[in-house]
Amino acid sequence: MTAMCDVAFLLLSFFIMTATAKQPEPKPVDTPASTVIDKLPEEGVAVITVGQKQAFLTIPGADVRRKTLERISAKYNVAFTEEEYKTFASMEGFGVPLNELKGLLKLEAADRNKEGVQKGIPYDSINNQLADWVKFTREAEKEKLDGEIAAGKEGVVYKDLDIAIKGDAKEDYPTIKRIIDILQEQKKNRFFLVTGLRDENF
Repeated sequence: MTAMCDVAFLLLSFFIMTATAKQPEPKPVDTPASTVIDKLPEEGVAVITVGQKQAFLTIPGADVRRKTLERISAKYNVAFTEEEYKTFASMEGFGVPLNELKGLLKLEAADRNKEGVQKGIPYDSINNQLADWVKFTREAEKEKLDGEIAAGKEGVVYKDLDIAIKGDAKEDYPTIKRIIDILQEQKKNRFFLVTGLRDENF
């Protein structure tokens, strides 16, 4: 029994130390039910979360996040400090207009995801910041892969950035269609739709 307890505690310690904590989301949503059990790739997937007509973006990889912000900064002529770049690179998901991003970066990590703090990235026809974020994220991912290939890193295969749409089950169809239109306008016609698993007999 002593040996079994030792093994159990060793396994428990191993799983606790190797597990990665789930990052809090700026906009938790209840995804629609589906019987499909295919999983998203574990790495290199940008996720557009949609709920209550608000859009949020999760950019994979700290280096890709920084390069994306650099491109946004250049286009909109909004300067960021080195500390703000580092803070943004450490954030996975966000959802604010660009003019509110500096204020978001000043907040503590625990305060950024409080309800009402982030009101979504604009994606209407007049102020379509989401389209720019998606475009620059794809460009940043390509630049990263090009650099790894040029450096001779093994196992690196160039592919376009995978994108997933994670919509709330109660979200209006026109809102989701608008997000899909933004991707298709950039000739991004293959993407994932995130759903929750349900019983086939339901």
